Amino acid sequence: MEFVLLIFADVPHLQGFLFELFLLIYIIILMGNGIIFLITKLDPGLQTSANFFLGNFSLLEICYVPVTLPRMLTSLWTQRRTISLVACATQMCFILILGATESICSPFYYPLVMNFMNYRVCIQLVAGQTGQIFSLPICDSNLINHFFCDIPPILKLACGDTFLKEMLVFTVSALFVLVPFLLILVSNGKIISTVLKLPSATSRGKAFSTCSSHLTVVALFFGSGLVTYLRPRTQGSAGTDKVLSLFYLIVMPVFDPMIHSLRNKDVMMALRQWPCKYLNSLKN
Repeated sequence: MEFVLLIFADVPHLQGFLFELFLLIYIIILMGNGIIFLITKLDPGLQTSANFFLGNFSLLEICYVPVTLPRMLTSLWTQRRTISLVACATQMCFILILGATESICSPFYYPLVMNFMNYRVCIQLVAGQTGQIFSLPICDSNLINHFFCDIPPILKLACGDTFLKEMLVFTVSALFVLVPFLLILVSNGKIISTVLKLPSATSRGKAFSTCSSHLTVVALFFGSGLVTYLRPRTQGSAGTDKVLSLFYLIVMPVFDPMIHSLRNKDVMMALRQWPCKYLNSLKN
């Protein structure tokens, strides 16, 4: 009826340091993405479609991280690592739903991807996949060698033939990860071909600079997802899964607001003017 998440259990002497580190990262994620969300919603000069999706993307990050990090912090602080079956399944479902939402709701590629994917169908597929995973018979061990309840470590605990379940995971993961990734690559290929036709070298440089930042985010997010969910179970290792999970769990939410905002002149100007506007509103 319950599992044990081995959250850094192999380094007991670093529990205090890891708690402080992840708490600081958690605060940075909430503050960074919270500021971007509030500015894009409240500043009249940022009421454009691109900034609308940028704000929603930041809100998504704010919703995504609390699914895992608070439990990690609690486990590091109290050394209690047990999680009930229902809580584990709920955590996995929310991770998959929010991860799928992030993959299809990129601020720059949302219309393109949504032409091929229906959001309601995505939610139903995620819920069905979660039910299928937790319907598997579990072997003697209930120790999950991971930071949170994810598909690969749960599958490693399963007994019997899991081929059909692994094929289901592969199919749904291909829909959520591979299809959006390929669509984004095709879209960027068309953008690059258009940029190459620009007469001005300065314009080409600016366009390539913007595309490179977006492609960096795409490569880190989708690359880690492809390796995690499309890799055969026999080829995986707990260490690799943990490192990859840190990318889309912690690294991406920290750097996403910076990468998306630093290339947006309107957002940067609003960030610089926001303290003055806030102080003036208090005086008035």
